[in-house]
Amino acid sequence: MRMFSAFLLILLAQSTAAPDTRTAVRALEQRYRHASTLRAVFFQRYSDGNGGVAAESGTVYFSRPGRMRWEYESPESKLFLVDGANVWFYVPADRTASRAKLRESSDWRTPVALLAGKANLAQICSHIEIVGSAMGAPVGKSEDAPSAAGNSVLRCVPRGSSDKSADAIREILFEVDSSSDLVRVLIRQPGNAETEFRFGSWQLNIPIAEAKFHFAAPPGVAIVDEATLAGALH
Repeated sequence: MRMFSAFLLILLAQSTAAPDTRTAVRALEQRYRHASTLRAVFFQRYSDGNGGVAAESGTVYFSRPGRMRWEYESPESKLFLVDGANVWFYVPADRTASRAKLRESSDWRTPVALLAGKANLAQICSHIEIVGSAMGAPVGKSEDAPSAAGNSVLRCVPRGSSDKSADAIREILFEVDSSSDLVRVLIRQPGNAETEFRFGSWQLNIPIAEAKFHFAAPPGVAIVDEATLAGALH
């Protein structure tokens, strides 16, 4: 009888865990699905897995379909721009801008790009589960725990995660608050490298100038095509 009761408890736990995950995923997707434009402030931290850490901050803009603009303001002015076809990276101090075709880019901002697309986690994740929440879901590493009371953390195993290349993405954590706003994204790569984004002050469906999503090189700035450069190196 005790064995049957224990087995029943396991079944009940499993049956309630899946709907919680589905509910959290659906709420996150619905939060941004009908937003044509988005704006937020962000903080970004990168750890190379060997003790090296870098931190930056700025403002990010999204516009459907498939466009985003990251304006880095501290500690250095930089611009990362996706115009729907190309990926641009510009550092004013270097007087050089790089360009790559969007389909050829493997940039680590890709998981965040769901906010500029169809907001469908199933397109990114082969498996997703809640790993930390107010419901008491189990937490692995300390970074898996919610950063604030009432938040939930979704662990995503990306499609193609078996890729062993250095820039492959091993897993992604999406943290959402009680309003289903995305407050944190943590991207883990081989060698214990991590890139973390924290977001705040979300604004949805606000007017954003079309020019924000087009790159115009200032006078004297050289444009380097990454595909051409890669071909020359090989």
